[in-house]
Amino acid sequence: MLAIKAENISKQYRLGQVGTGTLSHDLNRFWHKVRGKEDPYLKIGETNDRTTKGNSEYVWSLSDINFEIEQGSAVGIIGRNGAGKSTLLKILSKITKPTTGKIYTNGRIASLLEVGTGFHPEMTGRENVYLNGAILGMTRKEITRKFDEIVAFSGVERYIDTPVKRYSSGMYVRLAFAVAAHLESEILIVDEVLAVGDADFQKKCLGKMGDVTKGEGRTILFVSHNMAAVKQLCNTGILMKHGNIVDQGGVNKIMENYIINELSPNSEFKYIEDLSKKAQIHNIKISNNKHIETTEFSHIDDINITIDYINRSVDKGVRINIAILDKFENVIFITRKRFEDMHENSLSLQIEGNRLIPNTYILSVALDTPGVELYDYIKGGIQINIVETGHENFLAGDTDNGIIHPPVIWM
Repeated sequence: MLAIKAENISKQYRLGQVGTGTLSHDLNRFWHKVRGKEDPYLKIGETNDRTTKGNSEYVWSLSDINFEIEQGSAVGIIGRNGAGKSTLLKILSKITKPTTGKIYTNGRIASLLEVGTGFHPEMTGRENVYLNGAILGMTRKEITRKFDEIVAFSGVERYIDTPVKRYSSGMYVRLAFAVAAHLESEILIVDEVLAVGDADFQKKCLGKMGDVTKGEGRTILFVSHNMAAVKQLCNTGILMKHGNIVDQGGVNKIMENYIINELSPNSEFKYIEDLSKKAQIHNIKISNNKHIETTEFSHIDDINITIDYINRSVDKGVRINIAILDKFENVIFITRKRFEDMHENSLSLQIEGNRLIPNTYILSVALDTPGVELYDYIKGGIQINIVETGHENFLAGDTDNGIIHPPVIWM
């Protein structure tokens, strides 16, 4: 049995405006409609590609989306920022209407799209639980039956009679998720909000969502940039890019497509020729143990880095220096490797698994001859995401041949 069906869903926005933006445009749409003609503004507009500067004031956030979701499925919706994931969930949640197309749903929908969705800031946590339940179509008796379980899961029992405007963002999302997951809706829609909670709460939420799909037969749509969480929870996936669905099917196939085609690090480093440099970094490739280029790794994976360089006038051995920085540009560790053969024009080294805890890191690369000259330096060109897999075995060490070189500074 189908839980959700989307037919030809598109969503158009006019930049800087609400709706079509002007009364003349609205009247023009209406005049075409009463005459039985197509909306003239459906023929204009550009794809929502944030990497380019468009020429049109109209943008298609979604374009001709079609899919079917079976009841009891856990569907991971993945893609880069700006792919249209959140817009799609807002349409499915009936927060906004599609410009074209129709959505068919079978059952009540509970959505958690941002912190405190559906909460009234002046009302207490207790009152908001009942308010959210009523919005979902639950009776007071049904909500009361689930109330103690919701509060226990959220961990905010001490503050349940405090207005939620005084809650921290973590408390907000704990209670909001508890309400959405425990009240008896047939479809649960969750956006990236779980990133607000701490690690223990995220594990708790993933476990609850697993119980919801496998034990209770409810349908989940889950948007996250945490590939480990998507793989753990979901059995099917939808890959989006620039407002289009580019692939859908089994979650492992979708994730592999995403890693190979969307997370390639090459696009984040751009070579600009500088003839004044004796040697220059030309390309940076990062790959996993399967030789797939990606910026997403399990913390137990080896990270293989290959640096292609141009040698213009260096006649001595060179050294490649890799610095791993946190998001505040603090050095986590440095790894180095020396090369005496100047005919290769390609240097490779490996960061062994279990060296980085789950987090987002910045990769910096330098090319030099030790004690002689620094030839090229690339800072912040590539980000690396390390995700958790459930194994906790972080090692340290030092060497000067492609593994860790001191200092090692753990976050």
